[in-house]
Amino acid sequence: MNTLEAIKARRSVRSYDPDHTLTDQEERTLFEHTLLSPTSFNIQNWRFIVVKDPEQRAKVRQAGWDQAQLTDASLLVILAADLNAWDRDPDRYWVNAPKETADYLVKSIIEFYKDNEPLQRDEAMRSVGIAAQTLMLAATELGYDSCPMVGFDPIEVAKIINLPGDHVLGMMVVIGKKAVAPFPRGGQLPIGEVVLTDAFGTTP
Repeated sequence: MNTLEAIKARRSVRSYDPDHTLTDQEERTLFEHTLLSPTSFNIQNWRFIVVKDPEQRAKVRQAGWDQAQLTDASLLVILAADLNAWDRDPDRYWVNAPKETADYLVKSIIEFYKDNEPLQRDEAMRSVGIAAQTLMLAATELGYDSCPMVGFDPIEVAKIINLPGDHVLGMMVVIGKKAVAPFPRGGQLPIGEVVLTDAFGTTP
């Protein structure tokens, strides 16, 4: 399956086969490719909490409006981000770059994010969103279904996974084998309404 086919094939599936499991290699493949997702300055601020313990998953389901996919899907991934990734030994993000380039970029990282909490949070959400899409497209390539989820109590989920105070929750993604086919797509807006040229008030 090529990338364009995967984009078309990916759907938000909410009904999963609870008896299906992913192999360790399939799970590793998913994350090896998800970790190739781009982040600003390569700060790799996303964190992926794979909830496997049945009791833990039951707690997350309770905090997620009792949505069955939270326990029935083969994989439950909570995507969070480290708000201070930019300041955690930033030299490691450019360890393979020429020294002059690395020095410049590390200095730029600190100047860009320091004392700018709104930007740190915005960057966290951008990174989580990109990574979630990469994860779901990788799952599609492997023949699996997925669903991005924001329907949960973030305060409660943060407690369940012991989220550090300098991290933020983004979303959850479930992955597995669908038990029921999703409804037809609800309807896409026309390109002319959402794709603009140069500025608002224009069309392609």
